[in-house]
Amino acid sequence: MRARKRIGLVAHDGRKQDLAEWVKYNEGTLSRHDLWASGTTGGMLEAVCPSLRITRLKSGPLGGDQQLGAMIAEERLDVLIFFTDPMTSQPHDVDVKALMRLSTVYNIVLALTRTTADFVIHSPLFNSGDYHPVRPDYAAYIRRNQPGESEARG
Repeated sequence: MRARKRIGLVAHDGRKQDLAEWVKYNEGTLSRHDLWASGTTGGMLEAVCPSLRITRLKSGPLGGDQQLGAMIAEERLDVLIFFTDPMTSQPHDVDVKALMRLSTVYNIVLALTRTTADFVIHSPLFNSGDYHPVRPDYAAYIRRNQPGESEARG
């Protein structure tokens, strides 16, 4: 993993202020990394930290979550900081679950709470380029026989 991390930032409406405070507090560290954010979150973060260069994607429910997911699947994101709101039902909950699943599938850092984000950003591993994550090997999964596949060949 490079010393300059590629970080996705997103928060549910009920947690956007918390993420804004966290980003402001860690502005110096975050300024040394490449940042992406879903549209609404990104706009709020730009207002709080105008010195940060944040690439804004679409709003989460309008496809921003899928854009972040695609970045994960294409191995263009190292860290996802996603402050979720466990007390509010989300109309795009399946998108949120897909982001969590992709983060797990591709073994990237996923922080869903401020405490986890604090531990991540202040870790010696985060602040160096010496960490080499184990990339899962899904070759056997890709080569597996599909139901009905052997009959179609015969």
